[in-house]
This record gives sequence, C-alpha cells and structure tokens, in this order.
Amino acid sequence: MPKHQEIRLHGHLDDTIEYFAMAASRDAYSRYFFETSSDNLRFFSPGNEFILQPGQVSHRGNGGSFCEYMFGVDQPLSDLAKTDVRNRLVLYGAFYKGDGSQLDFTQKTDGQSSYEQLFFEGNATVNYFFFVTGSVSGQLQEQQENIARLLGKTLKRSVHVGLGDDSELIDEIYSMLGHRSSLYLLKLIHKKHKKYHDAFKELYFEFKSIPDYEFEKLQELADDLKVDKYQQERIRIDVMYKHPDNQRIVDEYKNILIECNLKGSINQMENARLTRLKTLSVRNKIPAALFYTLDKMLKHDKLVDLDEQDYLAETRQVLEGIFFAEAQIDASINSEDMSLLLHAKRQASENRDHTFEHILLETGKACDEKIHEGADLALLEHFSYIITYFDRYDNTAAVINQLAFMENVNFGEEHIRSLLGNKKAFDELDPKLWQELFFSRVFDNKYLGQFGRKKVVCLQTGLAQIEDSRLTIKALADQLRLLGKQERLYVILLAHVKERIRNFYSKYNTRAEQEALLVEVADELYNKGLYTGDIPLAQFHSVVMNIKKEAIYLHNLLPRIITERDAVLREDFLDNSGLDRFYVEELEREYFQLNNLKMDDLYLIRKGYAG
Repeated sequence: MPKHQEIRLHGHLDDTIEYFAMAASRDAYSRYFFETSSDNLRFFSPGNEFILQPGQVSHRGNGGSFCEYMFGVDQPLSDLAKTDVRNRLVLYGAFYKGDGSQLDFTQKTDGQSSYEQLFFEGNATVNYFFFVTGSVSGQLQEQQENIARLLGKTLKRSVHVGLGDDSELIDEIYSMLGHRSSLYLLKLIHKKHKKYHDAFKELYFEFKSIPDYEFEKLQELADDLKVDKYQQERIRIDVMYKHPDNQRIVDEYKNILIECNLKGSINQMENARLTRLKTLSVRNKIPAALFYTLDKMLKHDKLVDLDEQDYLAETRQVLEGIFFAEAQIDASINSEDMSLLLHAKRQASENRDHTFEHILLETGKACDEKIHEGADLALLEHFSYIITYFDRYDNTAAVINQLAFMENVNFGEEHIRSLLGNKKAFDELDPKLWQELFFSRVFDNKYLGQFGRKKVVCLQTGLAQIEDSRLTIKALADQLRLLGKQERLYVILLAHVKERIRNFYSKYNTRAEQEALLVEVADELYNKGLYTGDIPLAQFHSVVMNIKKEAIYLHNLLPRIITERDAVLREDFLDNSGLDRFYVEELEREYFQLNNLKMDDLYLIRKGYAG
C-alpha cells in the first residue's frame, strides 16, 4: 500500500498566474480541500486556508512560502554561508531577531500579498505555499516552531524546488511528517516571466554570447509581455548563473568571499584566487554581472587594502588557479597565463625580488601536500608545466646575458641548439615572447657594450636565418666566435695603444703618426705572443678614435660635469659617444681617486641629481 495519495488541481487565474494545488495524505482521495466562488479560489484544511483572489493572495493558519533563491538577490549571510542552502523559506508570523541569527515566532500568521509583490520578493517565476495538519498541534506559534524543526532544513535545501514535476518534492516533504498528517502544497507560476525565462535560457544555453538580432527579438518579447526591466535582469542573471560552466566558478568565488566575510579579512592568497576566478570567467565568457552582485552583497573591497606589486599579485592568481580542479573547475594554465607568469618572472628578476620565488616555493609545497592527501596527479602536471617553462627561461636568459655582457664567453653549437629548442617552446605560447622576454630587455640595457650589442644582434639574426634554412648552426657559431675574437683584440689594442700614447706619443692625429703607432703596437703584440695576425685597420682606427673621445671626456667634459653637477651633459655623452658605460664609469672612478674627490658626489651625478 502506498505511503500517501495525492490529488492535484491545475488551472489559470488569468493570463498571468497559473496554479497547481496539491493535497497529500494517506486518504487524500476522500478529502475535500478546495472551493470556488465567483472570483475566489480557496484551499483549506482545519484551521488553515489560502485564498487566490484577483490581484492578491491571502492566508491564515500555519505554514508559509518557499521558493528557489534567485542568484544576485539579497539573501541572509547565514544562508549564503551554507553552500547547500538553495531556497528561501518564509514561515508565517516568524521574524528574525536583531542580529538575524535566531527566529522569533508570533501568533499573527494571517496576511495578504499582491501577486506583483509576491514575485518581486520571492522568485520571479515560481513560488510555493504550504500548510499541514496532523504533525503539529497547539497554538499557532507552537505549530510554526514545530514546522520549522520538522521541515525547515529540508525546505531550504531541497533540489526539487523549481519548474518541474513536484512528485519528488511532495515525497521529500511528506516523508518528514507523521503518517496521520496531511500536506497541502500550492505552486504559483508567473506565466509571462516564465515565457521570458524559457526564451532567454534557450538562447543563452545555445549561444552564451547572444547575437544582437536574437537579443532584439528577446526585448520585443519582454515588451509584449510587459516584463519590467528589474525582473528581466533578475531572470537573466539567474539563468546565466545556472549554466553548469558558470555555476562552478561563481560558487567557488562566492565560497571564498563568504569565508573572508565571516572572518572579516582577506589575505593575498585568497585575493589571488578571487582574481584567478575572474580571469577564468573572462576566458569562459561568464558575465561580469555574476561577480558584481556578489562583490556588492559581500563587500569584497572593504575587507582589506592589499598592497603588492602587480606582477606578484598576477603570479599568485595564476598559481592559485591550479588548485581549482578540486572544485571541478578547469583552471588549466593556457598560453596567456604562462606568458603572464614569464613576464612576472622577468620583472621579479630585474627587481631582484625574491618574493616571486617564495610564492613559487609555497605553491610547490601545497601541491606536494595535496598529492600526498590523495589529490589528482593532474595538479602536479600543471605545476611541472610551469616549472619546465621557468627552467627554459632561466637557461635562455643566462646564455643571452652572458653573451651580451661578458667577455671571452665559450659559445658553441650546443648553446645554439638549446636556444632554438627554447625559442620553439616560447613561440608556441606567443610568437612575441622571444623578443619581449630576452632581446628587447637586453637592447634597452644601458650597460650593453658595443661588442655585446654586435653579438646579440648576430645571435638574433642568425637564429631567425637558421629557422628559415638560410644559415647553418655551425655558420652562426663561427660568426659569434669571430666577434669574440674581435672583442678580445679590441681590449688588447686599447690597453697597448693607450700605453704607447701615454709614454711615447704626444700627438697621434696624422695618418703617418697613426701608421707608425700601428707598426709599433703590432710588433709589441707579436713579441709578447698576444696577437700574431694582421691587425685590421678599421679596428685600429676605431680604438684610436675612442681614445680621443676618452681624452675629451676626461679633460674637458668631466670637470665641467663635476663642477656644475650636470648629469644631463654626462648622459648625452654616454648616449652619443659609442663608449661603453662600464668603461666610462671605471674612468670616472679613477679620475675621482687621482684627484682626491668625494665619490659620493660622483654617485649623485650618476643618479641624475643636478644639485
């Protein structure tokens, strides 16, 4: 024999309101629970009634109303904080006390409400009313308290509240009542709102980004149905939230915010996770409105003022995202994320900021702990993917910086092959990365010397030519070796030519004087075994020219720069002379030592302080 029987009455009050009235008890078929008059429809049981009238509903007795919470609509933090609470429950005559943590029950349970108010304060589309007999007794106040204990938890958490068949909802509620009880359930549907809801849901679930022409038709439908703007917005936000791809991300965002609100603060890690979720929402075309409503309700920006470098905050938010797999959120690292992390790593390196490495270490430890606790190994794969690219970055940056800023670097074919492999990996992320991460920063460095620049340009051009099959790896290695040889000769020539001029030549301007100087220097280098080949004339003349520039700077410009504290004149010389900044700074240091000048004055000039 079935646990209970059900009787259902279905009808339409007018072109706006549709109703389903249901009675459930062990002997429902023998019960009479409704009556009609010219303009009223009354549902009743001993001591209870619910009346549908033109324009409004009225009620007395026990029970109350419930509906599914619409996303974005204000709801008590006590409900928000419970992730399994889905529904809004209002018991007649019950009011929250001051702090909203406890219900206060009264004897006054009768009341009335317009349909407009009902669908405004509750769900825009479907709302339920109920009353019971048999399981509760005593004064109305006691009955309501008992109903709250019996049904409150179930009604606020039931997944069966909505637009579908209510059989499972009735089974769920009735199972909480005594076998001699009767349950009376009334469902009211706003037909115009439902029509708009269904039309929008169909479009959104098909397109996500609804085409303009479709949205125009949707607006025409809303105008024809006379659905006001506020209700349109409520319905749209609720539908968007219920899309499975959106809901997981928004729920995780909500849960983090709730936890922060309950403790009254937000730390950098939590803020990073929130930011990462917003980034994922953009990737998944989730409407920003879903986050604005939560930020507004939960006062996200009021919790704390987070002061951290932008690149560190971005690093935290990407790294925190790899842990979202636990919430079934696809936060896998894509090429855009990896590019962002690489730029952050570059910036941290330039700033000598060890916080970046600390964040990475924290993430690695957290991965290890979660894997140890049984988390999916995909977590480790995501982290390993990041570390692999960071290793590529470190190796590439080290090789290119050595080539650019160090002399006598051993740079062979194996280095070129390694760079080509790394370049291919970076190009797969973003073809602009290779230039942005490595070469642009090197060329912008004021300490890049003349030969460092030549070698880096040769490397940059040569790698591109190898990829285009216009150059071999061996040929590029030979070009770089030749430049290295020229650099070593330049250093040797500079030292020996300066020494010769200082000791033997007061003048070296004429061609004859320079030719004589070249012969003597060549003999000296040969005799010392420093260089046995022919000295290229162009390189020799370049050395002499730079020595002349050096003399002008030391005898004419530097004294004036020191006296007038003219940092602009100094920078103009460094930018246009072609002399390496490292070399000029060494000359300045020697000048200050020889003349017993205060080094602090030189440091101030170098920093650009004019006085």
